[in-house]
Amino acid sequence: MATEKQQYYKNNRLKQMRAFCQVVRSGNITKAAERLFLSQPSVTLQIQALERELGVMLFERRGPNLKLTPNGESLYTLAGPLVDGIDSLEQNFAAHHGQLESGELNIGAGESTILYILPEAVRRFVAAHPGIKLRINNVTGRDGLKMLRADEIDIAVGSMLDVPDDISYQPVVMYDPALITPIGHPLSLLPKVTLKDISNYGLILPPRHLSTWSTVKYVFQKHKLTFTVTLEAGGWEVIKKYVELGMGISIVTDICLTGQEKLVRIPLNRYFPQRGYGLVLRKGKFLSPQAQRFVEILTEVYGQGGVPG
Repeated sequence: MATEKQQYYKNNRLKQMRAFCQVVRSGNITKAAERLFLSQPSVTLQIQALERELGVMLFERRGPNLKLTPNGESLYTLAGPLVDGIDSLEQNFAAHHGQLESGELNIGAGESTILYILPEAVRRFVAAHPGIKLRINNVTGRDGLKMLRADEIDIAVGSMLDVPDDISYQPVVMYDPALITPIGHPLSLLPKVTLKDISNYGLILPPRHLSTWSTVKYVFQKHKLTFTVTLEAGGWEVIKKYVELGMGISIVTDICLTGQEKLVRIPLNRYFPQRGYGLVLRKGKFLSPQAQRFVEILTEVYGQGGVPG
């Protein structure tokens, strides 16, 4: 028969685990306390109690930020899905009985994805589940991954070249690379455009921390060529407008080309790979019923079934 002390630990285990998981996702005690609506000392005491009970150190304490120890990483792998599952129990129970009528869904995506990939899936989701509050966060790259790891968003949708070990990525649609030039540009008059031809003109590209820049750099280096960027601009719509105005040329993914633009499109498949857009998830993340439903709808829109593991 359990002692009173053992029973006390069991009754408080969920609180301790919830505090532990939130500290991992937030990176420090202060943010975790804010998200749990607790005081910092309360969260600290729960972590310390958990460490005493398990007889291990869970965090390396280096200033305000905390880093998981190997024992902490093992515990988080086990505890994360359990805490998420318990916290989503009510919603999962309702969904199991076909009652997906409430809750929230937070999605992270960059501007291009929001404009070109998500609209039909969002339209279907909102029409089918009007009671679910849907929030789309305009974030890209490192910022999106940071929000995903902190559970500030449920899923992200976008394009990834390098996938971190703690992230899973499943493309759902592929697009071709293309050179875009103003109408009448010298390159638009050539019967066949080479990478060397392109290197003679200034490019308009998205900011260098985004994947387009690194892809362009890799391809030019592979062919032992250099390129010049005359303008950095955020968003394909902005880039297309500047190209139309004769301010430069650009290498884009034809996801952004509708056929209504006043510019010339030149395929670049022989130099650049296709680019995938798809689902980005934190490994071990427990997907809420509403997140699972959105994933299903998104894959239906693009003709692929299944939820990434």
